[in-house]
Amino acid sequence: MNPTSNDIRWDRGPRKEGAAKARVKVPLAPQPPKVCQIIIDSVPKAVKGIDRVRFLSEHVMALLDKDRAILRQHVEHYIKHMLKIGASDIDAGGSSSNGYIWYRVDGNKVPHKEMGKIEADLADILLLNMLSESQIDLLFKRSAVDFSYQLFLEGKRDRRFRVTIYFDYGHLALNIRAIEDKLRTLSSLKFHPIIENGLMFRHIRDGLTLVTGVTGSGKSTTLDAIIDANNSDVNSHVVIIGNPIEYMHESKLCIIRHREVGRDVGTFKDGVVQALRQDPDMIVIGEMRDPSTISAALEVTDSGHKVFSTLHTSSAVESIDRIIAEYPTDEQDRVRNRLADVLRCIISQKLCPKVGGGRILAKEILWMTPSTRAAIKNNNVGEIYQMMWEGGSQGQITMEQDLYRLMQQRFITPETAMHYSNNKRRFKQLIAGGG
Repeated sequence: MNPTSNDIRWDRGPRKEGAAKARVKVPLAPQPPKVCQIIIDSVPKAVKGIDRVRFLSEHVMALLDKDRAILRQHVEHYIKHMLKIGASDIDAGGSSSNGYIWYRVDGNKVPHKEMGKIEADLADILLLNMLSESQIDLLFKRSAVDFSYQLFLEGKRDRRFRVTIYFDYGHLALNIRAIEDKLRTLSSLKFHPIIENGLMFRHIRDGLTLVTGVTGSGKSTTLDAIIDANNSDVNSHVVIIGNPIEYMHESKLCIIRHREVGRDVGTFKDGVVQALRQDPDMIVIGEMRDPSTISAALEVTDSGHKVFSTLHTSSAVESIDRIIAEYPTDEQDRVRNRLADVLRCIISQKLCPKVGGGRILAKEILWMTPSTRAAIKNNNVGEIYQMMWEGGSQGQITMEQDLYRLMQQRFITPETAMHYSNNKRRFKQLIAGGG
């Protein structure tokens, strides 16, 4: 019997020494739906690159609903394997993948050859099938499109994923990131009581808090923990603006609105400006990625709201410098003063390989004090690192101090701690001085 897109076959594995008929389960990729080869065979040989993808997209959009459902099931086979092995990401498609499905597990991304190969044209069809007509238009306009994807699991909580489809040298490539289906508690992040109280609307009702880090550093997990803690603590209104929306919060004590960029609102800036007319108490901006969004965030914070957002930076000092550098030189003093007035806290974090497997959170925390505000306004941002170093009683800590703590507790190795430190000279001082 030929396997369908839902079938999983298992091969007999190698026998262990002295064991009879030992079996190792190895999942094989399902056979590509026949409709894919029909579409591929219809493409004129002279049509290459983006024109070829456009040709494929027209045929995919013309498919019957039942055929499109079969194509989705094919992709979902790879997503279900992702959940089974505990991977955080999938990468596929494009010439660079060599036709393999790549999974990231515990920070390492490698091809899983047992999942079979997907040739470039087939990958293009499977990825185009994940998109709506409007998303395909956006893909050809911007060369990339971001969206959320929901996997329905019978008898279990549905799982959500963040998906990016983009062009890779004339073909389409894919990244899928699994969104955690279980929220972490705020207490599990082990913030100092001053910081934990500062993140709660009950205690402080205004100011800008930034959660920063590279892609995959757990920023969304931290933000969701903060939102959930407030949701269970105080009656208020939260507006979340994301691209895409990742975790869907259930309204408890808070009414929580989810607005996805590209679906519910045009841009982050539009979402922030519109939020002012929606009577929010807290606004969560998925990412401050350009001057217009940064300006909108500063404005809405200045109007007395509590705002949370993220930046792709690796330290608190870099975060401040990055925001100011987004503006022309003649505007930077104004932005510097405004940022100093509204900024409340910066949490910069990294996920480090843990001894024994898995990853563990290391974090740097800046809590704004009068001295810190003065340093920003006077363009003495370089002084802030020392203020964090000496600010333990206020809940502050540098990345190097937290890495040293994790090393001392034997959660990470000294080599890992050194590798993940931002300021290696300061980390060496910690080791030499015994803390």
